[in-house]
Amino acid sequence: MEKRPQPIEAAFLFTQKHFPHCQGAILAGSVVRGQATKTSDLDIVIFDENISSSYRVSLIEFGWNIELFAHNLSSYRFFFESDCEEARPCMPRMVSEGKILKDTGVLSEIRKEAKELLEQGPKEWSKETIDLKRYFITDALDDLIGCQNRGEGIFIANKLGELVSEFILRSNRKWTGSSKWIVRSLAHYDEELANEFVEAFDAYYKTNDIAKIVRLTDKVLKPFDGRYFEGFSLGKK
Repeated sequence: MEKRPQPIEAAFLFTQKHFPHCQGAILAGSVVRGQATKTSDLDIVIFDENISSSYRVSLIEFGWNIELFAHNLSSYRFFFESDCEEARPCMPRMVSEGKILKDTGVLSEIRKEAKELLEQGPKEWSKETIDLKRYFITDALDDLIGCQNRGEGIFIANKLGELVSEFILRSNRKWTGSSKWIVRSLAHYDEELANEFVEAFDAYYKTNDIAKIVRLTDKVLKPFDGRYFEGFSLGKK
């Protein structure tokens, strides 16, 4: 079996083959951050003035799974803005942190835009939003505390983990994430707290003991007046 090229070489060959006239190309993702695993793919961002509108394609070439993100010289801004609105800046992060494969002079300004957005952080949560999130966390925690069904408990814990991690990060104006980026985002903000978070949920999944999750959740909510159920109202006039 022919040995596949190294990530940067494969990304360069892909760019040369499919976008030889593009103005910019970036290799991003885990292979650039030094976090690659045997199943990691290549995230390649293309900037080409001849592309009419942005698109994304998954394919396999040069022995690699490739995620292609293709943009013209203005369409990327919509994704910068929408990602930041959701507090999950995937595209700005890829552009900012990625390795340049090709640049005819356009990437400096685009990367500057990405870095400025990342440095700004997400929009601050309002008091109303914080209270709403406190209520949802309280509700999920109560469900977990009262749960007698192991199968249901697993998925209640999953949801609670998402809510608590989001609350930690957004209440501190930090970017969030999903899947593996939950832990990465927490660690980027506070490594000790991230370890506590993982340990709490790991203990539950292994032993069915919710004590550490309860303590962690109460610790996170305490600066915001703790759990919230009585008096919560939504839409009442």
